[in-house]
Amino acid sequence: MEASLIYQNLTIIAAFLLVYSLIAGRFESKLINGPLLFLLAGALLGPGGLKLFTLEIDNEGIKLLAELTLVIVLFSDAANTDWQVLKANRRLPIRLLLIGLPLTLVGGALFGRWLFPDLPLLELAILATILTPTDAALGQAVVSNPAVPAPIREGLNQESGLNDGICVPVILLLLALIAPTEQHQGTGALALSLMLEEIGIGVAVALGLSHFTLWLLKLSYLNGWQLPLWRQLTLPGLALLSFALAQTLGGSGFIAAFVAGLLIGYRFGEHKHEYLDSCEGYGDLLSVVIWMVFGATMLPIMGSLLEWQYWLYALASLTLLRMLPVWICLLGTGLTLELKLFVGWFGPRGLASIVFAVMVLQNKPALLGQDPIIKTVLCTILLSVILHGISANPWVNRLKRRTL
Repeated sequence: MEASLIYQNLTIIAAFLLVYSLIAGRFESKLINGPLLFLLAGALLGPGGLKLFTLEIDNEGIKLLAELTLVIVLFSDAANTDWQVLKANRRLPIRLLLIGLPLTLVGGALFGRWLFPDLPLLELAILATILTPTDAALGQAVVSNPAVPAPIREGLNQESGLNDGICVPVILLLLALIAPTEQHQGTGALALSLMLEEIGIGVAVALGLSHFTLWLLKLSYLNGWQLPLWRQLTLPGLALLSFALAQTLGGSGFIAAFVAGLLIGYRFGEHKHEYLDSCEGYGDLLSVVIWMVFGATMLPIMGSLLEWQYWLYALASLTLLRMLPVWICLLGTGLTLELKLFVGWFGPRGLASIVFAVMVLQNKPALLGQDPIIKTVLCTILLSVILHGISANPWVNRLKRRTL
């Protein structure tokens, strides 16, 4: 890319950030807010619109950008966990992860079997797995709003933090099963190995780095080594280090970042916000960039996404395939009908699905159903950004009025 285009893109991003930072309050409580506004801005300014925003990013670049954004958001959300509420209501995230998630995976694969009969079942399982994780960044209007009952907020937050990490070994296992037969003898052992490595290494890295960071912080405080300016980089550095080290060692970097955030937030207690403000700011900054890039990329290729099967699966993924498993796993919890529907609906798809889709593109270029899989994922993410974006604040406001 020419230097002039790089500076032009930087100008567009910086100008958008400047303007949005000054008028964000006008949008955060409206129908169009957050990622939806960023996506629309990218579409308007990108190659399919005014052609002012012309980033040329390959699959690896998009994956890295989405991963970094997701890591910072996961770490920040985990560190902001209200432990008293979580301990009192831990059944909700446990049910969502241990009952709802497997049901969503199975339901997604079976529905895909009916909609795309020519695709192998394993590839349809990959599609279902890509679209199972929920997005903490897209759901921020819900999980950070005090109008939403605290148990619901914490349950959705914990679910979005852990389900993408859990789905990583599932994706890797499915990709391995599609490989030539001689490359995956002993699938049961392979599945167990992947689960232990991805989750176990991620948790171990989080434990080790969190305790080491806390020890260093205490040592730094006692000796007066800290400076306010550089203190703001401590937790973003820990989030990125946890992710990168776990990935390097063969584990799940997303689980490492989320667990590290949980541990740091628990140990810091009420003092955590002194360190977390900058971490949340970096997450917001990266979110703006990734959704503008997504919007700029989507508009020019919309003509290739007109197959009705893509959009039907996308709609089902956000409704039936998400809400029915959630309904089943919430039976017996005592939640009202509206709150069950609320939890089921607010499972937005975003950054994790982008990362997983790029993993599929990189690992299996000869995948039989690669084209419909990726296009269905794009349709689902686009639909999620729009529908969850315009429904979040109205439904939250409705809950707020009911509690007044």
